[in-house]
Amino acid sequence: SRRHSVNRPPTPDVRDDDDDRPKKPSLLEIVNIKLIESGEKERLMELVRERLVECGWKDEMGALCRAVVKKNGRENVTVDDLVRAITPKGRASIPDSVKAELLQRIQTFLVSVAH
Repeated sequence: SRRHSVNRPPTPDVRDDDDDRPKKPSLLEIVNIKLIESGEKERLMELVRERLVECGWKDEMGALCRAVVKKNGRENVTVDDLVRAITPKGRASIPDSVKAELLQRIQTFLVSVAH
């Protein structure tokens, strides 16, 4: 399966009915496009990276990866295996403070582009 770039704007889907016009993008797609076009998405991603390093989350995920590799053997583990193994724990262990800061920054951005 091909990995999709997080930096690529979404391509709106086309309807399957007789109407050949592209469907209107959803609100989520519009917000994502605005975040990308403004450069804010990359700034937010960098902020999250910094916060996850600061709180030790990145080191914790690295240690978890090393444990999975050690348990299964280097030759028996693929990147996809690691992603499947650590994603649930990784998502669950993101500090609420990081989530709250990101949400606040997104809300501030949306207010700034709405005016």
